[in-house]
Amino acid sequence: MRVLALDVALLLPDPVAALAVSLNRQLPRGESKGLVLDDTHLPHITLVQQFVPADRIVAVLDALDRVAAGRLPVPIDVTGGARGSSSVWMGIQRTGPGAARLTALHETIVETLAPFEVSGSADAFVDGNARPGDVRWVAGYRATSSGPRFTPHVTLGHASRPPRLTPFTFAATTLAACHLGRFCSCRTVLRRWDAGS
Repeated sequence: MRVLALDVALLLPDPVAALAVSLNRQLPRGESKGLVLDDTHLPHITLVQQFVPADRIVAVLDALDRVAAGRLPVPIDVTGGARGSSSVWMGIQRTGPGAARLTALHETIVETLAPFEVSGSADAFVDGNARPGDVRWVAGYRATSSGPRFTPHVTLGHASRPPRLTPFTFAATTLAACHLGRFCSCRTVLRRWDAGS
């Protein structure tokens, strides 16, 4: 059975995506592990990652059609630069009135896609190019990073210190289902949903 590594994510408005790309470029080269953000490695806020059967992808996307309806835009409060392990990111507020819609969308998508989850390997990623840690991350996302452990963020790359970043807010207007590549990067948009469409 062919399997796809899937990320359902909020894509960033152009100015915020450009900021994420700029911050990625400013990270110390000596600390980089190779994650580069650009037009083919899209900055994003992950809502769920999982392996799905390739022959059921249309059913997955159709299920997301129903989830996306009326749920965009989503208000996002960036709290500043943050770090975990060797990764750095834009931290995003998870509690409070503004974050309630983000958390509700995450929980709905996790529940909606649960019946489609299967086991996967590096072959499920774009060009079969994934690190063992990427495979473990996607396989364990539901158990280790969803629900109470959901930590919304925009991954910027790898560094020993997070970038300085003044808190700001924006509206996320695009939900996308993406085929994942190395570093769990959003590589190919399989379907997208935009506010008002």
